[in-house]
Amino acid sequence: MPPPPPQQQPQQQRPTQPSPVNVTNVVALANPATFASPLDFEITFECTAALPDDLEWRMVYVGSADDSSYDQLLTEVEVGPVPVGVNKFVLSGDAPNPAAIPPGDLLGVTVVLIACAYRGQEFLRVGYYVSNEAPEHDVPTAQTVTRTVLAENPRVTRVDIDWLAPKPADAYAAPAFSFS
Repeated sequence: MPPPPPQQQPQQQRPTQPSPVNVTNVVALANPATFASPLDFEITFECTAALPDDLEWRMVYVGSADDSSYDQLLTEVEVGPVPVGVNKFVLSGDAPNPAAIPPGDLLGVTVVLIACAYRGQEFLRVGYYVSNEAPEHDVPTAQTVTRTVLAENPRVTRVDIDWLAPKPADAYAAPAFSFS
């Protein structure tokens, strides 16, 4: 009788650590604005430990609640090195491209998402409802539609990550933005 196959050892998972990054305030700037205007958010966060790598921020506009292929990446930037203490910057995204949104989804309510990752691991997502309205009896255009970020009730999702994990080679890459 052949010997039994060796038992595989379970893979050791690195434990997650408490987040050293705490977003304390997000302000929608120039709100309300025309649909054609950039989306700007002033983000304030506290960092309780020095981070050797940058924070990776992105802003996504949900073009259709029914199909994520209409989501538009409005901006992605790396912020760092991040010093210990309170930090503030403006995350500025291009206006969504109305031609890339289904006509039935141009007006009404949608969502804009702000996400933050470290070493390719998303740990924070802040979602805001966005209302797009056109004046009565006008043909809606990017210049006549009013976009209002409903900033009073953001939906915040936090995820524990392994803050000590090495950055994967194929991790998120974006233009760098640093504090000065």
